[in-house]
Amino acid sequence: MKNLAFTCITMFLIIACSGVKKTQEAINTGDYNNAIGNSLQNLRDNKTKKANQPYIVLLEEAFKKNQERELQHIAFLKQDGNPANYEAIFSSYNALKQIQQQIRPLLPLHIYEENRRAQFNFKNYDDNIISAKQELSNYLYTNATSLLTNATHKQDYRKAYEDFKYLEKINPGYSNTKQRMEEAYTKGLDYVKVVMANHTDQIIPAKLEQELLNFNTYGLNDLWTEYHNNPLPNINYDYAMEVSLKAIDISPEQISEKQIIKEKQVKDGYEYALDNDGKVVKDSLGNKIKIDKFKTVKCNFYQFTQYKTAQVSGVVNFTELNKQQLVNSYPLASEFKFEHIYARHDGDKRALENNLISQLGLAAIPFPTNEQMVYDAGEDLKSRIKSIMTQQRFN
Repeated sequence: MKNLAFTCITMFLIIACSGVKKTQEAINTGDYNNAIGNSLQNLRDNKTKKANQPYIVLLEEAFKKNQERELQHIAFLKQDGNPANYEAIFSSYNALKQIQQQIRPLLPLHIYEENRRAQFNFKNYDDNIISAKQELSNYLYTNATSLLTNATHKQDYRKAYEDFKYLEKINPGYSNTKQRMEEAYTKGLDYVKVVMANHTDQIIPAKLEQELLNFNTYGLNDLWTEYHNNPLPNINYDYAMEVSLKAIDISPEQISEKQIIKEKQVKDGYEYALDNDGKVVKDSLGNKIKIDKFKTVKCNFYQFTQYKTAQVSGVVNFTELNKQQLVNSYPLASEFKFEHIYARHDGDKRALENNLISQLGLAAIPFPTNEQMVYDAGEDLKSRIKSIMTQQRFN
């Protein structure tokens, strides 16, 4: 038991020392955020624990060095004078404030060996953050508005949308950002009109055609693509998606028969055990000893399988309408199999296994109509069309 306790203590000290060493290495390599995070994690568990004393010293050092580096970097970015630096300046001030907010709940932190409290030179960055946010907001709004006004491609609208979206996140309600963002989104969309073409000699069930083109049920979530199966007159469509069915093959209704002959030894009563003299043998309690009697039973099992298939094949074509150019073409194929098994028997059912006996309770059922077969094949077709639409990228 003592050896076990000693081993546990040794392992604990090794792990603790390893954590301190990794935190010190993070500071030595300039990874101050990692060092601060490691220190805070340990101190939150128990800031007065003697084993956690090194983390207080490391936190103090990492905080000081990180603050000095970030403020120097901010000063450089400001001196550079490039408006594109506003986001980095804003982010740096926020990061400095966040670190202070993480440390503050743990204060005071005592360093026992030096008989002092850890020192953290906290600063009020609120004015800096507000000023940086205003400069960044002005820059984002001006840049995004310029993109929106002078856009030559949908990617320009999408970039403007992302800038407006970020602006609304950091500075909600700034000017008319929401309206501008909606405008950029609408203009950045790829509009796709969807049509179905039936090049087969079969009639497609109206319900199936409706469901194949009902993209609300597909769960698609493409930010920049909008599909319309009922094209609107006021929209200039960018692409056309044609679901073209080429062939529908339906097999004849088939019933196959298979005969299986089963034999089994089954219990058929009992008889008393006899000794060599023909007398009944008894057990130690005086009871007559019984011996099971068996007989062979036989059963003819007739299995019937109803079978019918429907195969639907075609292609999904994507065309760029302005150039009348085929962008992509995907093969489309689906198959539905109807299969029903039932059976009858002639002979002793005891010869049959349970899985065969269960089939005896079934009877023949009507075959599905051709229309129903095509519709059932279409259920799989829907998932394949969804996969194609998810795979397709226009830009």
